[in-house]
This record gives sequence, C-alpha cells and structure tokens, in this order.
Amino acid sequence: MTAIIGAFLSLIGALFFLLSGIGLIRMPDAFNRMQAGTKATTLGSILFLIGIGLQKPEYLGRTIILVVFIVLTNPVSSNALARAAHGYRKHIGARLEPDALAEADEAAEVASKTTANKEAVHGD
Repeated sequence: MTAIIGAFLSLIGALFFLLSGIGLIRMPDAFNRMQAGTKATTLGSILFLIGIGLQKPEYLGRTIILVVFIVLTNPVSSNALARAAHGYRKHIGARLEPDALAEADEAAEVASKTTANKEAVHGD
C-alpha cells in the first residue's frame, strides 16, 4: 500500500516539474518565470522525494533530509535571483508597478549621502 501511495506522490511531483517547465517557457518576464520555477519545483521535489521515501523505506531518512534542505534553500536562492534580476530589470524588459525595492534603495542612498555630508561638514 505504501508503494502505491509513494508512486502516486512521485507522479504528482513529476507533474509539478512538468508544470514548472511549461511555466518557464510561457511566462513573459524573469520575475514570473522565477515564480513558476521556484514554487512548482519546490513542491514537485518535496512530493517526488517523499514518494521515493515511501517506495523505498530505507531511503526515507535521506529523502526527508533532502526535503528539509530544499525547503530551506529554495526561498533563499529565489530571493537572490530576484534581487539580481531587479538590478537588471531595464535590460530584461521587466516593469514593476509599484517598485518598493527601488524606493527602499533610493531612500537608503539618500540617507547615506546625508550622513556623508554631515561628516564632511563637521570634520568627523
């Protein structure tokens, strides 16, 4: 019975991989592609690995460790890719409305210039 459930979970995980691949082809810009790629592959990987663990109980501990690793690292890598794509958004044709990250970067730049000007005036 667990082998059948494991095979079903592996099949569902493979379908999520397929949907992720289709999303990477069909989405219009880098940010949407990243969304399709990271969300679907994360869920697909989790389901696929748990399915393998259920089919082969001696691998279950290893697959759970891999699932934990994927759950912890995929959001971090997705964030790093999104920040890199945000830096090159003019080159990749992405339009962001509103662009909260650009506004925060501008505010931080103004604050650092103000601090630098105060230090230059006071001679600190």
